[in-house]
Amino acid sequence: MDPGAGALEMEFSIARYDFTAAGEAATKIKRVLRQLGLDAETVRRVAVAAYEAEMNLVIHSTQGGRLALSVDSDKVTLTAEDTGPGIPDIDLAMREGYSTAPDEVREMGFGAGMGLPNMKRCADQFRIESAVGSGTTVEIVVKVPKVGAADA
Repeated sequence: MDPGAGALEMEFSIARYDFTAAGEAATKIKRVLRQLGLDAETVRRVAVAAYEAEMNLVIHSTQGGRLALSVDSDKVTLTAEDTGPGIPDIDLAMREGYSTAPDEVREMGFGAGMGLPNMKRCADQFRIESAVGSGTTVEIVVKVPKVGAADA
């Protein structure tokens, strides 16, 4: 990516319980990052985080939400926001395997309780804010390695 280029920004509306479209935003994000020439590991990390964020919006929001992408020369930022029920206990929600997904969602193979932990694992910076009754915002930052930089 050209270091002098301005930031690229995209936004996707994610509908609640729309499992037929689930994953489309993450696929588009992955395609755009490849077209920008980002390295394969950065693309993989962002794509995984985007998919997990998108699925959480589909499964847990009450009215859907938005997934925003911002790319600049040194980082990729994903922001997932909803006006859903909020998360009463963020520490508990961050535990692998903990899920509040309904049984019908689990029967479809989703809601295994890995979404937030996978997002954090893929991130260089991870922030989550939530208030019961107001919704949740998750911000994931993945740093873009400098082209030609020596491995540290």
